[in-house]
Amino acid sequence: MIHPGGILEVITGPMFAGKTSELIKRIERQAYAKKKVALFKPSIDDRYSREEVVAHNGLRYRAYVVPTSNEGVEEIARLVRRGRFDVVGVDEVQFFPAKIVKTLNNLADSGIYVIASGLNLDFKAEPFPVMRELLVRADNVVYLTAVCTVCGRPATRSQRLIDGKPAPRDSPVILVGGRESYEARCRLHHEVP
Repeated sequence: MIHPGGILEVITGPMFAGKTSELIKRIERQAYAKKKVALFKPSIDDRYSREEVVAHNGLRYRAYVVPTSNEGVEEIARLVRRGRFDVVGVDEVQFFPAKIVKTLNNLADSGIYVIASGLNLDFKAEPFPVMRELLVRADNVVYLTAVCTVCGRPATRSQRLIDGKPAPRDSPVILVGGRESYEARCRLHHEVP
């Protein structure tokens, strides 16, 4: 049975667009409205904190930390059922396996307000498969842009850097990092040698 209160919302864009800040803002708003909220983050993202989702600007919120595996996705579903949460947020959703799509969709179908935040494209400007699937199933999509570090125009891509130079195409797709490894770039200034 589909509950009228369920919704799947996806926040996406490149690095430094404010996706995590927007996710935390929405979670805090729901907590303020006395909704029971839960925020989840992948265990591989320990950049600023192990127990909190932390935005690049320092905004933070306590989170459940789960592995980026099918078992981690099952743990999310189990914790949500046990906690009877009204609102569920997942940060860095692109790091989870494909099973996350069905799980989040099922949670929304069961009446939960689900907010998933993640990168639209990898450093090669290729879509993350999980994001592609979530975006087409979302009831609402919030697409954020950053500012290109080269020209100041709207940036839609994440430029990976190695020693200050664009990372080659054969670099690993997953590299958790911040300003030391990435810049926001527009289409014109994004490079993948």
